[in-house]
Amino acid sequence: MPDLWTVAGVQMDCRLADPAANREAVCARLAEAAGRGARLVVFPECVTTGYGFESRGQVRAVAETLPGPSTEAVAAACRRLGVWAVFGLIEHDPAADKLYNSCALVGPAGYAASYRKAHLPCLGADRFTDPGDRPFAVHDLGGLKVGMNICFDGSFPETSRILTLLGADLIVLPTNWATTARTMATIASVARAWENHVYYLAVNRVGEEAGFRYIGYSSAADCLGQLVHRAPEDAEHIFTMAVDPAEARRKRVVTCAGVYEIDRVNWRRPDLYGPLVTGEVFGGHQNK
Repeated sequence: MPDLWTVAGVQMDCRLADPAANREAVCARLAEAAGRGARLVVFPECVTTGYGFESRGQVRAVAETLPGPSTEAVAAACRRLGVWAVFGLIEHDPAADKLYNSCALVGPAGYAASYRKAHLPCLGADRFTDPGDRPFAVHDLGGLKVGMNICFDGSFPETSRILTLLGADLIVLPTNWATTARTMATIASVARAWENHVYYLAVNRVGEEAGFRYIGYSSAADCLGQLVHRAPEDAEHIFTMAVDPAEARRKRVVTCAGVYEIDRVNWRRPDLYGPLVTGEVFGGHQNK
């Protein structure tokens, strides 16, 4: 039976186009979170680079390969502290000469995996990066199975559902939510957790950059869709949540045996969901 995990979210500011300073800040906060008992520490989207770029050239100037300088620095801290970390950065794929808004998963043994943001809004660095091109994946940290999304991906329930079907106990969402994303910041963790009976952790940044104010308001929800933590607005903040992988895997919720039972995952009807993937017109809207 998998044991309980303490997972931390680090709501923080960062400096635009200053990876060295941001890496140092990430490692310092990683140590603080580890000191609170966290075994996995999650940071915001693009935390090593900032987000408010005005050209592809600016984005390219801060991009790095995976593994690369940021994963090496954070992995060294993870090795020393015995923890895992997920953090956002701009990735350069030299083979295809593409740029991705990515997050990296690193642990005591070094760089482990990455995720490339699939859904790109017309905003900030995402105007100049390429859409993620890899299948969704779940990573076993040694008893805790984690899936990664980034920011706007959380607006699409299909992404969390796929990660759930792949076995995720916890879905993490590094994000950069500004003032206009308050509704998403309010509902994302609870809705995605409740729909899939998984734990969900959304970690936002704070500060002002390129005319936008990032609101913080990070959140954590348990696998019953109950909000277990809401971070403050406009302030750096480290918080923890308890994750029970065994509970996340117990999909059937029994209120009264044989009378009131719910399973939102295993009682799906995929035979009726064709329009989600076929591109057919459905309700006046076409998938593109």
